[in-house]
Amino acid sequence: MSKKRKTYSASFKTKVVLELLSGEYTTAQIASKYEITAQSLQSWKKQFLENASLAFDIRSATKSYKEEIEELKDENEQLAKTLGKTTIERDWAVGKLKSLVSSKDKKDLVDSKLETISTIRQCELLHINRSTLYYSPKPTSEYDLEIMRRIDEIYVNISSTYGYRFMHKQLIEDGYSVGVNKVNKLMNLMGVQAIFPKKKRHTSLKDNKHKVYPYLLRDLEITKPNQVWSGDITYIPIKGGHVYLAAIIDWYSKSILSYRISNTMDTSLVTSVLREALKQYGTPKIFNTDQGSQYTSYEHTQILRDYNIQISMNGKGRSIDNIAIERFFRTLKYDEIYLNEYHTMQELRTRVQKYIHFYNHNRFHSSLNYQKPMNVYLQGVKRSA
Repeated sequence: MSKKRKTYSASFKTKVVLELLSGEYTTAQIASKYEITAQSLQSWKKQFLENASLAFDIRSATKSYKEEIEELKDENEQLAKTLGKTTIERDWAVGKLKSLVSSKDKKDLVDSKLETISTIRQCELLHINRSTLYYSPKPTSEYDLEIMRRIDEIYVNISSTYGYRFMHKQLIEDGYSVGVNKVNKLMNLMGVQAIFPKKKRHTSLKDNKHKVYPYLLRDLEITKPNQVWSGDITYIPIKGGHVYLAAIIDWYSKSILSYRISNTMDTSLVTSVLREALKQYGTPKIFNTDQGSQYTSYEHTQILRDYNIQISMNGKGRSIDNIAIERFFRTLKYDEIYLNEYHTMQELRTRVQKYIHFYNHNRFHSSLNYQKPMNVYLQGVKRSA
């Protein structure tokens, strides 16, 4: 007997999304609390943000819907004339198909890229369950989180050049029972990849519809602050799930100019960090990132174009191209993250804020001749003025 699909009211979805946007709990914690999937949470959040403006323009929205209703009435009258014929032809075709094609072959007939008939409708016409087309990943287990924490420790303390095969060998030696493919999957989820030039699978999800910009930092001599900034996102484990940290660094001084911790990794995360850095520190000449969909999105690149900032992106499979921010993330995890256990997002935010202030203003940096990053930044800005 098939399980009846749950439906959720608009008020329930709104309540859950507002709790997600509050940033007090991880996606995994909220999903577990309400017994819904992380994918549904992401989808509801996106829909909520895209339609938020309607709350302040109700008349316009109502007028638009009324006009649309009238148009649909006219269309329905035309469609009603051909409905009988279409129904007969469809029933005949589906009957023939059902008798000639096996279940496996029917699944192969579904075309997700077809624009004229939705995937749901294709499944209905072929008499197959839509759930058979997809694999829904199980929630991250406590054992998986333990393995992910150990992967991060190996990456920072042993070698950042380990790919998933070397990482698997190290985990086996440490006594963990895990397959090599599972290690690859967890490293992709965490955004961990070996730091050396090598053609390999990206951990940042690329959107092929977005424009990718050339890498502008090769052989570039960086001589002053605000010449080059770069941004990136990293994974941080906390009790009950994981969160994401996005940050922007000034290459010359190694200062962290802005950062944000979020329970979701979307475009709003990176755009908010970018706007904060621009507001506090002015504009750089070049801004470099990886080719992840958050950074290649229209929203993020349009901000850079509005400020006439040159856009630079890592070469394919070259996380080393963004080495300044990668090294900061390693330092943060080595000095702070792995020395503590965080039970809430608020606790994590407080500790990360304290550490970044220490890093900028009090920590000696070897590549700066043991000067402090923010001192170097402010002195450089003063000289350039």
